[in-house]
Amino acid sequence: MSDTPHVYDYVVIGGGTAGSVIASRLSENPDVTVAVIEGGPSDVGRDDVLTLRRWLGLLGGDLDYDYPITEQPRGNSHIRHSRARVLGGCSSHNTLIAFKPLPSDWDEWEAAGAKGWGAVPMEAYYARLLNNIVPVDEKDRNPIARDFVDAAQQALGVPRVEGFNSKPFTEGAGFFDLAYHPESNKRSSASVAYLHPVLDERPNLRLYLETWAYRLELDGTRAEGVHVRTKDGEELFVRARSEVLLCAGAVDSPRLLLHSGIGPKADLEALGIPVTHDLPGVGENLLDHPESVIVWETHGPLPENSAMDSDAGLFVRRDPGHTGPDLMFHFYQIPFMDNPERLGHERPPYGVSMTPNIPRPKSRGRLYLTSADPSVKPALDFRYFTDEDDYDGRTLVDGIRLAREIAKTEPLAGWLKREVAPGPQITGDEELGEYARRAAHTVYHPAGTCRMGAADDELAVVDPELRIRGLEGIRIADASVFPAMTAVNPMVGVLMVGEKAAELLGGGA
Repeated sequence: MSDTPHVYDYVVIGGGTAGSVIASRLSENPDVTVAVIEGGPSDVGRDDVLTLRRWLGLLGGDLDYDYPITEQPRGNSHIRHSRARVLGGCSSHNTLIAFKPLPSDWDEWEAAGAKGWGAVPMEAYYARLLNNIVPVDEKDRNPIARDFVDAAQQALGVPRVEGFNSKPFTEGAGFFDLAYHPESNKRSSASVAYLHPVLDERPNLRLYLETWAYRLELDGTRAEGVHVRTKDGEELFVRARSEVLLCAGAVDSPRLLLHSGIGPKADLEALGIPVTHDLPGVGENLLDHPESVIVWETHGPLPENSAMDSDAGLFVRRDPGHTGPDLMFHFYQIPFMDNPERLGHERPPYGVSMTPNIPRPKSRGRLYLTSADPSVKPALDFRYFTDEDDYDGRTLVDGIRLAREIAKTEPLAGWLKREVAPGPQITGDEELGEYARRAAHTVYHPAGTCRMGAADDELAVVDPELRIRGLEGIRIADASVFPAMTAVNPMVGVLMVGEKAAELLGGGA
């Protein structure tokens, strides 16, 4: 494998969505050695991970880093952010809803200083993806989800969409595209698509599983490698001859940088962490897709078939001047009651939910350390619903009102017995806003904490080639580099970041 133990050409920290892509592409060259440092176990042979419809059972379990958030004055402080501790990362943990980012998403990145990341050049990377991205299979299209699509189309006058990735859209209702194998309900995650086929074929690819990266090593301004701890407690230094690729995600990439002394100087000094590189943007620009929920009881049990219980959805553009959709819904074939129950609403025996969310939220948060101890979780302050004109909060109120319009429209209306939460008696903007914020949840899309930007952008952490500003031999490639949130679920965007990163390094197609 390597002449010297634990020395490789490339060291990839994080075997998640982007890390799997990069490790696979770089190791296509048999003359290049690649190490992947992954904090969790392998997903190979694990039906609890590989079966898509079992995704809910992974939340809060032993494969979840399970990050709490700080007190949210205008939101729900009880949200916990699931981050996957398993090969494949969050693509081994999530619902695998697979949207190619919209042209307006990429163009917003380029306008924010990510030169070369506009819609036209980025289109090529979607075609390179190895994942099996297909529309929800006919056999998985539950009758109530079909009727939701029909009712949404009827109530709101939006088009029916068959294949959200076939062309750009601003609104529409339909079944999602998923990265899965319909015949078996197995995931086509980043690990399944990019690593499983080559694990036994490439002696130049080494996985360090259940191995935790806790500090980067710098020699001056050059990244030399990373200090890690194995599951047995052994301390190793894994060295990179060429480059370190930090792919640990929007929480753990900035966390590792900060514990390595790379970040805002005053914050690090206050915790007694020696400053190796003053970089003020690390941890800033914390983004997410917040959502709320409206729940109905159905007249009885629903048909069983589904890909993952949230197979259809809706996009609306309320503001014709907006470049893309400005309101989205997932339709759940289950009563999604965790937050409403805490507010006193009773879980119905059978039910469905709609979860209005904000495609382009205006609120911005921050990730920071509270301790110099790397085992202490960082603080995640999303600052939900703190934007100046309350655009985010008003969007959710509009969403609840539109959801009610859909619910009273046939053919969906015939399924529904009563509105459980917030309840039909809640009608005023203020009351709806209060409920929407207190029942708010996350779609588990943290991003932006090491954002990409132009050379004169003091808060940019990486340049458009994904290199950390002021350092050599290290790049970041994961959702943390997003300058702005994509209007759609970001997983495919992260896969495409991985493909572009591999190309920048000379690997891949």
